[in-house]
Formats: sequence, C-alpha cells, structure tokens
Amino acid sequence: MAIPHAFNSTVIREYDIRGVIGETLGAQDAHAIGRAFGTIVCREGGGGKKVCVGRDGRLSSPEMEAALIDGLTESGIDVVRVGLGPTPMLYYSVHHYDADGGIMVTGSHNPSNYNGFKFMIGKKPFFGEQILNLAKMAAAADYEDGYGTVESVSIEPDYVNRLLNDYDAGDRATPLNVAWDPGNGSSGEVAQKLAARIPGQHTVLNGEIDGTFPAHHPDPTVEENLEQLKQAVQENNLDLGIAFDGDGDRIGVVDGQGRVVWGDQILAILASDLLQELPGATIIADVKASQVLFDEISRLGGEPVMWRTGHSLIKNKMQETGAPLAGEMSGHIFFAHKFYGFDDALYAAIRLLSAVNRSGHSFDELFDRLPKVVNTPELRFPCSEERKFTVVEEVRERLAANGADVNDIDGVRVSNTDGWWLLRASNTQDVLVARCEAPDQAALDRLMSNLVSELEASGIAPPELG
Repeated sequence: MAIPHAFNSTVIREYDIRGVIGETLGAQDAHAIGRAFGTIVCREGGGGKKVCVGRDGRLSSPEMEAALIDGLTESGIDVVRVGLGPTPMLYYSVHHYDADGGIMVTGSHNPSNYNGFKFMIGKKPFFGEQILNLAKMAAAADYEDGYGTVESVSIEPDYVNRLLNDYDAGDRATPLNVAWDPGNGSSGEVAQKLAARIPGQHTVLNGEIDGTFPAHHPDPTVEENLEQLKQAVQENNLDLGIAFDGDGDRIGVVDGQGRVVWGDQILAILASDLLQELPGATIIADVKASQVLFDEISRLGGEPVMWRTGHSLIKNKMQETGAPLAGEMSGHIFFAHKFYGFDDALYAAIRLLSAVNRSGHSFDELFDRLPKVVNTPELRFPCSEERKFTVVEEVRERLAANGADVNDIDGVRVSNTDGWWLLRASNTQDVLVARCEAPDQAALDRLMSNLVSELEASGIAPPELG
C-alpha cells in the first residue's frame, strides 16, 4: 500500500524541486517524486510511459537517482538511465529517445550540500502548478501501480556529436584559442571532449567532475567565480574564456582582455549573427536584460520581445512565438534555430564560437561594438514570501498614479530619460530583485534614488547601492 508523503515546503520551487540533503531533502522525497511524476506521465502521456533520468556529479546524486528510479518503475514507468552529465544532455536524451518525459537529479549552481530535480513532460518544461500538483499527489499517495523497466544507455557520444554538428569554422584564417571552465560541474567531461575536437588552442580548467567543487563555486554569474578563467585567458593570450554553471545550462564568458561579457551581451552577439540568416526574427530576453540588447535587436532588423524571468517561462514563450533564439541575464541561452529550444550552455558556446568565426572580427571587437552603459549588478535583498509580491504591487500602483512609463510584465520596469530601473519578486527565494541602468553615473544615481524612494515608501530598507 502506498504511503502518503509530505515534502518540506521550502523545496517546492517555481521551476524545480531543490533542497539541502539530509535537512530538507532526501531519498524518501526522491522516491515520492518518482511515484508522482510517473503517475502523471501514465495518466497524461496517451499511453506512453518512457522517462529519461540523468544526474549531476554531487555526492548525493547516485542515492537520489536510485530512489527516483525506484519510484518511477513502481508507477509503471520504463526508465532510460542516461547517467552522469549536464542537464541539457538529459533534455537532449528526451528528444533523442522520443521519451514521454525526463528528470534530472541536480542541485544546479547551489552549494555542494544541495540537490534537486528538474523536469520535462513530453518535450516541454514541467513547472509551476504542475510541480505543486505533483506534491499534492504525493501527499495523497495518489499513485498508479506497475512494473517498469530500467535501461542504462551511453548518450554522451551522440550528444557531443550533435553539439559539434553546428560548429562552423567560417573563413577564419587562424582558429580561436579558448579557455573552458566547467567549475568541476557535470559538464566537465563533455567540455573536455568538445575542446579536444575543435580547432585551436584549448585550455580546460576544473574539468574533473567533483561534487565538492574544490576550485570555486560553479556559478558564472558571480564575477569572483570567473577570476581563474580571466587569469588563464590573459596569461595564455587566448581569444576568450567560457564557463558553465554546476549542471551546464548557464554560460559565462570573458573576452581576451579578461572583461566579463554578461548574459544579455552574449545574447546580443548571438542575435547579430542569427539575424543575418533569419532577417526579422523574434528574439526574446527577460525583463532584467539591458535596453542595449532590445535596441540592438531592433537596429539589426529583429523583433525584440521582453518577457518574464524564468527558464521555463522563456521556453514556453519561445514555443508560443516561434522565436529561434532567447536568453536571460542569468546566462540561460535557448536556441530553437537548428536545435531543440532548451537552455544548453554547451551548445550556446558552440554557436558563440561559430558566430565569432563567421564575423571576420575578434571576440573583443564584437564586444566593443555594443553601446556602453553603466548599471548596477542584480541587487537581491530579503523580503518575506508574504510581503514580496505585495511590495511590488504597491510600487506599481504608486507609479501608475504618477503617470510613470511602466512595463509590468514581471514586476515593474520603469523607463524615463535617465534610463530604467527594475523591481521584481524572486519566484524561487524570499527576496526582492532590483537593477538600474543609465548612460552615465549621474543618471544612474538618480535612478537609484528613485528606486530607494519607492522601497522606503513601502517600508522596505533598500539594498546596499554603493
């Protein structure tokens, strides 16, 4: 008889399930996830019952994977076990094997004591209300029963070949020289194989998969985690450096001078290349992206679309609009052009190198072409789950009453002659997120003052803006 299972409330996120091993998440949770997700696939899959399962390199992942697979098979699911590798390799396997869903055991870029699960249902993301429904099913022990099978496969060679299939050397006389830093995350082996097969001088840092992340935290959106990569690029006189997060679905880049090229700037360079092949194409970016990106897409003849932050939300919007390319400030890059529309940092790296090859310019030159603005980093500061959305709504109402130019697709993004500022509630943490951008420091200071005034009007201490 199935036993009802209640999850710790903190592990149920908007886009995945994630928690601290031994404290808020464990093998029993993994088993219940398998039972509930397997039941959903059996009931919604039109008779299909094949689910791919992968895992990252965290020390807890083998145990979590085993419990998950037990739960899936007990619900009648046939499991295709793709093993150790990056999250996008799991996504790829769902397409490759025409599976009815997929689950990746991963803590993404969180510290080593975390782990979690990312999902696909059919070829689409599984998130939001679907994850909440999974938790309700587990709490009610509302499961199907069955006897599924388990098949272990080696998908990595096919995946590597598929990535390299879209590498273009262009007319470049000398190959690009590149440093790669998987940060001891689960993309390490794939990155090493790519580096070995692409022309040029390639240096791989921290390529060994190690769930303790001994070199640095595997999050390329934090500049201090790119210091080793910057040093390798400059000491070896390389053209650029590419970093990946812990599960390989987010990219970070530095140019030949060691300057960080952020997610929206990467997307601008990729958009310039793609729009030469697909004039007028729709390109999506999240609400945190620079106005420079949206203006650049328009200047190049594309159709920019600003959308809500969140990789699952972006993927759905791509399917809705038919956009061939999308991206987020956080380094999620999505190609539907020649690819499958999911966020794959390794594939984005291949397309970025190809874009540079075709351009006839150095990567530094492509970066320098982008208009320069001044902006704050992403500012995150505590605000309770109960209060965070209310604060944003209070700010929106005050701004509307004052006739401000506000885009409220995701929080409030306020534009004026000084530039823009953003305030939104995080979907995954009890924090508010803010960002400001202007053409010069004086204008940025005025925007930050506007932001602080609005926060204080709602009784919120502002973030440190120094």
